Amino acid sequence: MTTSTTGAALFVDALERYGVEYVFGNPGTTELPILEAIDQTDLEYVLALHEDVAVGMAAGYAQTRRYHAQEDESIRPVGVVNLHVAPGLAHGLGNLHGAAAAGAPLVVTAGNHGTGVRHQEPILSGDLARTAAAHCTWSDEVLDVAALPTMLRRAFRVATTPPTGPVFLGLPLDVLLAETDDEPERLGPVPTAGGGDPAQLERAATLLVAADRPVLVVGDGVARAGRNAVAAAVEFAEATGARVHGEILSSEVAFPTEHDQWVSHVPPDGKLARRLFDAETIVFAGCSTNATVTGHEKPIVDRGTVCIHLGADAWQLGKNRPADAAILGDPGVVLDELATRVRTRLPEDERRDRLEDAVATADTVATKLAAGGSSSGNGRPGDRRATVDDLVEAIERVAADAFVVDESVTAKHALLSRVPLEPTQYVSNKGGGLGYGLPAAVGAALAESDRGESSDVIAFVGDGSYYYYPQAIYSAVRRRIDLTVVVANNRRYRALEENANSLLGSNRSDVVGTDIDPAVDPVRSARSYGARGERVETADEIEAALADALARDGVDVVDVRLRE
Repeated sequence: MTTSTTGAALFVDALERYGVEYVFGNPGTTELPILEAIDQTDLEYVLALHEDVAVGMAAGYAQTRRYHAQEDESIRPVGVVNLHVAPGLAHGLGNLHGAAAAGAPLVVTAGNHGTGVRHQEPILSGDLARTAAAHCTWSDEVLDVAALPTMLRRAFRVATTPPTGPVFLGLPLDVLLAETDDEPERLGPVPTAGGGDPAQLERAATLLVAADRPVLVVGDGVARAGRNAVAAAVEFAEATGARVHGEILSSEVAFPTEHDQWVSHVPPDGKLARRLFDAETIVFAGCSTNATVTGHEKPIVDRGTVCIHLGADAWQLGKNRPADAAILGDPGVVLDELATRVRTRLPEDERRDRLEDAVATADTVATKLAAGGSSSGNGRPGDRRATVDDLVEAIERVAADAFVVDESVTAKHALLSRVPLEPTQYVSNKGGGLGYGLPAAVGAALAESDRGESSDVIAFVGDGSYYYYPQAIYSAVRRRIDLTVVVANNRRYRALEENANSLLGSNRSDVVGTDIDPAVDPVRSARSYGARGERVETADEIEAALADALARDGVDVVDVRLRE
């Protein structure tokens, strides 16, 4: 005999059966049935003081949880967010954009007005599914409680099936309160992207055997495909003799950065990217746009370059430049198959020559990038404040093993160039809009704390990024999360100044709206939310302050004043 329940209780029951542990949100009246149902279960509600913080926390949790799922197949790598009607959903769109760019598997929901009162256009009303659609793989609304089990199961499957990303479901109040005898549907296995078209695999292998000094560009899609995909990328690089780069605006680490053939992540600088992409044959594996903010007089990749594209997202294959071979499939499976085919055909002496050339090129290019790849700030004579390099080097010495969530913007390439980060150790803002990094770090730290291991988590953010959502600190303190926030503080939006120099053709440091003056105080802000805060005024103070913060439990904000 079945027992009648409500739509809200069915929704929460399904979350538990699908392995969900946390619901991130900022509640409103239409979500009250969900909150009441959560209170009757083992699910935990993670309160955010702003909807975009809730989305960012869920995204960072999902990205980090995906690494854990590579070690334990029973873990469901998905984040769940519950927002409030049209304004609440609109508030979350910034980080929904970021989650989509990062491929974070999210199920985003929002309570809505009952279907019987929509014609009255009640306060806070709007078209939720249409609002979310631009940043979601699938966006819809449950209009009948009988459809809830199927639509919810579909949402989880779409979010977690490659190419992963956010989905949205609107949950009207009358659907949540309606009685039902239904139960959650079984989720079933989630498919991979497959092994690729045999004809395209053969074409790619032929091109690679004939290649001269090939280049492999690994994208975030490789890291998302798991440890086996990263291992396959190494096997492919060694089999083909390719030098290796990370894609522009990488948000994950997809190749061991201490491998001899690894060169660098490609910085978002058109001229430098063009130099690094100067090759007759380039393999783009699991990459996305690979484009910079502004256009270029010359294409980043020469029109005559032979390009091989592979990955789980059909939209990205051959999108911005023609593909001479395009393989839709799981990056790890495809790279492994290509490595086998090339290794059996490429003469061993030629492979050794390629490897020697790749290693020599990697050493030369990496040295040049390390010498001139960051924006350190010149400062005045005797200025003891830190440069970006000082800060990054201190992180390397004190916290090289920490899990890093990065939204440092102009310091990002310095971090990626100097700290030997490994796969499953780093996530970053891929969408480009500020305000993702600090909430994502809170979510990542929550995910890391659930592993039962002592894992330091660092949020490495610029001051402009920190000021977007400092209230994320409150959620971390409320949850008793262990998190160290390092603020690279130059009191300005330096990225805009650098872009102005390039775009406007002059040395600009006075563009209106790019300075943060009067200065905001991250230390006072942190303390107001219950965290500890410390200001670092000189370069030689960074290491001790960072070490102390990492040694303590709880939330620490270390405000490092950089040369302007």
